[in-house]
Amino acid sequence: MRIVALDLHPPDAFVQTRCHRVVTGDISDIALLDNLAATYDFDAVYHLAALLSTKSERQPRLANKVNVDGTINLLEFTVSQARQQGRAIKFLYPSSIAVHGLPDLATKARAGKVCEDDWCEPTTMYGINKLYCERLGRYYETYYRQLDAAPTVGGIDFRCIRFPGLISALTVPTGGTSDYAPEMLHAAASGRSYACFVRPDTTIPFMAMPDAIEALSRLEAVPRERLSRKVYSIGSFAPSAAQIYDRVKQAFPMADVKFVPDLKRQGIVDSWPVDVDDSAARRDWGWEPVFDFDRAFDDYLIPAVNKRYRQPPGR
Repeated sequence: MRIVALDLHPPDAFVQTRCHRVVTGDISDIALLDNLAATYDFDAVYHLAALLSTKSERQPRLANKVNVDGTINLLEFTVSQARQQGRAIKFLYPSSIAVHGLPDLATKARAGKVCEDDWCEPTTMYGINKLYCERLGRYYETYYRQLDAAPTVGGIDFRCIRFPGLISALTVPTGGTSDYAPEMLHAAASGRSYACFVRPDTTIPFMAMPDAIEALSRLEAVPRERLSRKVYSIGSFAPSAAQIYDRVKQAFPMADVKFVPDLKRQGIVDSWPVDVDDSAARRDWGWEPVFDFDRAFDDYLIPAVNKRYRQPPGR
């Protein structure tokens, strides 16, 4: 496999050594994308670029440019690849639980695990962008330029995963509204105090980053005929913020964490489901997370953040 990576900033050496080519640039640069399409024949496109939820609320026009216009640019890029090669090209798109919007906590509690088609009424610019791009993927695969006299040769094989909040031990959080969990962990491991912006009882689904990477790879590999949907929800564990704090405190007894809810951000998190029903992904392509709540902390997060910040457990 030869990977061509495109990002705004050069990745670290670990990533670069695993890539055939690293391109520094912007997905809004159509000339750059055209050059890549003319240079390479791609088997699959992984669209991982996005402006995350908190920044998207503060800069909605920029969010639309990055999250929607950028997605259309990459979908058009993939169409050009399909025409060039005369076959369908896979397009892997990471969406989010932010596409869901429940009106109040009582409804959220009654709903429990939500399915892909439930409560798709997002209340944030990020969630709206993600839901719209899911629909764009469906359009580009099934209805693209449907008024043309002749059908498009090749096409897009659109595959989407709705991720829960992702927790990485290696990457510092960068502004997601679910980032209170990794922010709490990284602050404790580095010896910094942290004001958690949600209530202790706040509950949404989370996932360890290695499981998220494995899910994308697994979905990309499965034959199309086994897929009953274009969009799949996946989950792993759904602790409350208090439960996350307890695990962080267990590993770092000196952790200084206070719960100082930000009412506006709290309202956004409260609109997201307490958990997701991922039975379709488990049935169609064998999704099963490696890391449950305990294993995520014991085997992945705590050892890795200790190594990152060079603190032994219990300090």
